[in-house]
Amino acid sequence: SIMKPDFPLDDADRRILAALQRDSTLSVQALAEIAQMSPSPCWRRVKALKEAGVIRAEVALVDRRRVGMPVLAYIHLSLIDHSEPTIRKLDDFIRMQDRIVECATITGADDYMIKVMARDPEDLERFLMHDLLALGVVRSSTTHFVLRQTKYTTAVPLD
Repeated sequence: SIMKPDFPLDDADRRILAALQRDSTLSVQALAEIAQMSPSPCWRRVKALKEAGVIRAEVALVDRRRVGMPVLAYIHLSLIDHSEPTIRKLDDFIRMQDRIVECATITGADDYMIKVMARDPEDLERFLMHDLLALGVVRSSTTHFVLRQTKYTTAVPLD
């Protein structure tokens, strides 16, 4: 079954969101031109999209390489057990770690997949050994280093 969206989008909403996902610094005037509408209704649409939580935040995307975090890895984690204290301990740790930029519980042989940034492979190993595995809740981990990133986007497909 297809889930119905919380906030049904029309074509104007889609044009607004597509434009803002490319550049959130667009003026209302420029955005209105792209969305093929006049500025006042465009501004009201953006306000409604924000109030409905469709637009969650406006952020600057930082180039990780230029700030000294060129290493990117996906790490699959399997927990020692699935008790509430074990899960809470890992979840709390993950929330506190800036270098973990994504985390998801997953299906399959492993329990979690995290995306981690590091200065170099040794920095990642230190993080794994001294921080993550030292928690005592991870049974096994498998690290996949990213050799080349073919595509990276934060844009949600709207069609």
